Amino acid sequence: QVQLAESGGGLVQAGGSLRLSCAASGRTFSSYAMGWFRQAPGKEREFVAAISWSGAIKSYADSVKGRFTISRDNAKNTVYLQMSTLKPEDTAVYYCAAGPVRAGRDPNVYDYWGQGTQVTVSS
Repeated sequence: QVQLAESGGGLVQAGGSLRLSCAASGRTFSSYAMGWFRQAPGKEREFVAAISWSGAIKSYADSVKGRFTISRDNAKNTVYLQMSTLKPEDTAVYYCAAGPVRAGRDPNVYDYWGQGTQVTVSS
């Protein structure tokens, strides 16, 4: 199985940038598609971005398109979410996930989840 550990969350002012990292434990990391999701209090978990095992396929939620970039470095077993032009609406706990189905938007296709990292954007 894959174990995931997110890092990089924190407090940032609106308009600022932040990079989240998700480190995977196993050498089979490159076989998995990876996704980022977020969840604010009282709201459902929301798809943010996903990337296929090779990195060739990427998808983004409309709300973050043009501002966020997902990438992966399989040699480092790490997936990144570069977040720019952050808005208060981006405030949430961000989770990374791993699964066998390319770059899915449905959280149910992901088998493994990290513990989440808090991102807070102040106005």
